[in-house]
Amino acid sequence: MQFELTSAILESLSDAIKQKNVPYLKEQLHELYAPDIASIINQVTIDEAAYLYELLDDEIAPDVLLELDEETRENLLATFSTKEIAEQLDNMDSDDAADVIAELPEEIQDEVLSHIEDIDQASDIAELINYEEGTAGSLMAKELVSVYAFETVTQCIEEIRKQTDNVETMYAVYVVDNNERLIGMLSLKKLIISHPLARVEEIYEPDIQFVKTNTTSEEVAEFMQKYDLVVLPVVDQLGRLMGRITIDDVVDVIKETADENIQRMSGISDDVDTNDKLWVLSKARIPWLLVGMCGGIVGSRIIGTYEEQLKIHPEMAFFIPLIGAMGGNVGVQSSAIIVQGLANNTLLGDKIAPKLIKELGVGLINGLICAILIWAYAFVIEDWKLAATVSVALLTVILCASFLGTFVPLTMNKFKINPALATGPFVTTLNDIIGMTIYFITGRLLYTLFL
Repeated sequence: MQFELTSAILESLSDAIKQKNVPYLKEQLHELYAPDIASIINQVTIDEAAYLYELLDDEIAPDVLLELDEETRENLLATFSTKEIAEQLDNMDSDDAADVIAELPEEIQDEVLSHIEDIDQASDIAELINYEEGTAGSLMAKELVSVYAFETVTQCIEEIRKQTDNVETMYAVYVVDNNERLIGMLSLKKLIISHPLARVEEIYEPDIQFVKTNTTSEEVAEFMQKYDLVVLPVVDQLGRLMGRITIDDVVDVIKETADENIQRMSGISDDVDTNDKLWVLSKARIPWLLVGMCGGIVGSRIIGTYEEQLKIHPEMAFFIPLIGAMGGNVGVQSSAIIVQGLANNTLLGDKIAPKLIKELGVGLINGLICAILIWAYAFVIEDWKLAATVSVALLTVILCASFLGTFVPLTMNKFKINPALATGPFVTTLNDIIGMTIYFITGRLLYTLFL
């Protein structure tokens, strides 16, 4: 049954903490999974969080620590001594431990590493934290099962038994040569049915997918998604097996990328969440708000330029919000489709031009439908002159917005700028300005020259 955190549960636990009711607290925590316990700790005060964490079993405590919000984990670790932090890291996979220790101040990272009793674990963590953030090296775990190609099946099975003590889930057995270079993978089925004296080099599968330590995390996610992999080996520049990346790490990358793109689309320039400080949240939002405000000022100046026209035909003012809103909406729709295509790597080479033409075709169809509807509405409430002006302007604005919504993210991507920015205030503000200009120019032409 799925756990649902309610105010009643929080109040009950808070009361139990105040009363030091350890049996009750342990009973409640024992029935929950790590993510559920983490959701509770995220909601209580830091003193209550530290008290609850001390009551956790050694097996589940590291998992709970990993599930906590970054700010909560930082505050909780601040209540620990470096030796206590080391004890928690000792019970984690190397990649998770490296993520946690990377969040600590640099001045205490070495001290924490010195307290880790397992020297191999400490060495693995020290190696992982030196990889650049956002690369396969920073994502991988050192725990894996590997065998040498020259070993027999009997030796291989014995080696697997030794290595699996440190591996929670064995997805694959990797085969390396004498220089530790990855050369293939050994299936458990072949291992079981093969003769005990057969050599690994006779039965392993040489066709294996891998990435290098400097491969970006986004490329890793795309790679695993494309080939439906649950685990992916990582090699260095010499081809030596360095670690493995599992699907749970990639899911985290996909989620972080999606969250980042949503924030970019909303006009938030930094990676923030609701738990960040007031100034941090404000600083992340203000740049694009200022862009929007500047765009509004430009739009108001455009309207001011055509003030005389509005005096003669004040009915045109009724449709100014409509023109701006439709241009912004169409632009965001087009750019969202393009950003999705760029994210999925479905817009490559010769596919870009057809996509641009297709989006313009969609804009033309939608523009004609909207133009006909607005022509009928304006004709009923005003006259045919205004109806013609608004409908022609709206069709033109929708076509321009479709083009900009497609062209802007493609251009941003070409210059290595996150194209998700194109779906936010940038394209909306741009379309507002262009839409107002088109509307008034169309009105002047149709009212004075042809009508």
